[in-house]
Amino acid sequence: MFQRQIYSDQLTFFQKVRSFDIWLILSVLVLGIVGIISMYSSEGGEFLYYTKGHFIRFVLFFSLMLIFSFIRIKFWHDLGYFFYFIIILLLIYASLYGITASGSQRWISLHFINLQPSELMKVAVIVCFAKYYHRMQINNVNKFRNLLSPIIILLIPTGLVLSQPDLGTSILIALSGIVVIWLSGVNIKYFIYTSLVLIVSAPFAISFLKPYQKLRILAFFDPERDPLGSGYQIIQSKIAIGSGGIWGKGLLKGTQNYLEFLPEKHTDFIFTLFSEEFGFLGSLGLLLVYSLMIYRIIIIGTICRSFFAKLYCYGFGSAIFVYVVVNMSMVLGLLPIVGSPLPIVSYGGSSMLATMIGLSIVMSAKIYHRQLIS
Repeated sequence: MFQRQIYSDQLTFFQKVRSFDIWLILSVLVLGIVGIISMYSSEGGEFLYYTKGHFIRFVLFFSLMLIFSFIRIKFWHDLGYFFYFIIILLLIYASLYGITASGSQRWISLHFINLQPSELMKVAVIVCFAKYYHRMQINNVNKFRNLLSPIIILLIPTGLVLSQPDLGTSILIALSGIVVIWLSGVNIKYFIYTSLVLIVSAPFAISFLKPYQKLRILAFFDPERDPLGSGYQIIQSKIAIGSGGIWGKGLLKGTQNYLEFLPEKHTDFIFTLFSEEFGFLGSLGLLLVYSLMIYRIIIIGTICRSFFAKLYCYGFGSAIFVYVVVNMSMVLGLLPIVGSPLPIVSYGGSSMLATMIGLSIVMSAKIYHRQLIS
């Protein structure tokens, strides 16, 4: 163990740079370029507000990702609970004093960026759970007190985000935590029992939703019942994706985009714009890039010696998979509209910052994959 620790301490700067996962970095760069091109298209082929903002943020946060990658993985382990606690405080502050937009109070103004703490919580909860289960024996995972603590840890941020209100992000935070709990070895029967309880309680839970949230659920089952209202987004999204065909209409030639039929085309519905202009093959290529990213994250997890790094990489890779599936399913009408950005590609500083921080921890795990954490 001492020798393995010495190995990590004696790595030179250039050895650390050579330890970077090139394929992971390339996939991030490709997604960043796709995002910038999509923003450029959404603004009619001009380098305006969204394109400039997305470009600057990507360059800045990508650079931060590379810098943070040099931080030892043990630092993130030691920071686990503190990271979670700080984001909880930011969520409380946002709920009390944050910026309100579109009926939701979920942002904190930092002048250069409106920070959305709930996006950072997606990463913080994975780091927290990875630390929680790091030293736990597999035979202790299913003990009652060890099951209760993760539930409380997960319910606090989920409840805070739900109260903002932000149903979509609260669901994604819950799924991020549940994935890590699953990977830690919790008995499958608890997930089955929980799923049954959720199914039975769903009709009662719906009664507590906001009116616009209920309309989104109804629009999911029957968009045509309100084609100019709650069903408008999903109808136009399907038309745009279908009109792209196999090859797409070409960059800056998307009619649904330029005739302003696509709402939120630079954020949650960016995949719709991309699909219309680059078609099925372009969409498939984008999926392959995401698959490569997730694959490399999982591979890094397999080579790590510490259980914390393994659990974090597996959890974060699974979370990215969930975010991509939820966003694409949403714009295809396979899931209700829940407000889920497409990682790195969608416009949004907080989402990109959270993703880059998460990737920097993955890269740190790669550089220090031989380091054990006591």
